[in-house]
Amino acid sequence: MSALARVVDAFAQVTAVEWAAVVLALAYLLLAIRQNAWCWASSIASAVLYLVVFGRAGLYMQAALQVFYVAMSVYGWRAWRGTDQGAGLPVRRWPVTWHALSIAAVVAVTLVNGALVAKSSDASIVPYVDAAIAWGSVFTTLLVARKVLENWFYWIVLDVAAAVLYWTQGLYATALLFVLYSVLAWGGYREWSRDPHPRVAGDLSRTAGEV
Repeated sequence: MSALARVVDAFAQVTAVEWAAVVLALAYLLLAIRQNAWCWASSIASAVLYLVVFGRAGLYMQAALQVFYVAMSVYGWRAWRGTDQGAGLPVRRWPVTWHALSIAAVVAVTLVNGALVAKSSDASIVPYVDAAIAWGSVFTTLLVARKVLENWFYWIVLDVAAAVLYWTQGLYATALLFVLYSVLAWGGYREWSRDPHPRVAGDLSRTAGEV
């Protein structure tokens, strides 16, 4: 069987549930780039379907992540629809220090989580990759919900890593989706950076309630 035939055969085996999740996930990203609050509705629908897809594939951290996505989508909807003053949430930037501390926290949690999962699994690398993508996505989704501009840089890295992971687990349509995600994430950054007045988060004590 030729390489092309193997690829065609692989995509022919993709389930209807996975294809539906892919379409909804793509709709989420395209709407998020346009800062359309309806992206969160697509996110909820996609997450529910991916909970099933990842559970069947044995990617338990990715499956658990979908529950978080549903909760964050509800939060994101409320945040994007407007504040108490009736104004929509503005795009903002984070100081480098905040990013450094957040990355360190994600790495620490990943190492602990990966080690715990690896003890009950024959795989030595996948649990760590699974955990890194999951916890990195948790952090980055929080940035999206609060419209932090730099979220798009994190997504580029996470999406590429996720594409490789999903392909190795036989989730070919989802792997292709995340390759596309990594490309669209750059467009998302460019679109959000055009916000007329991007705000820079300053003193933590002053902005804790709005970050």
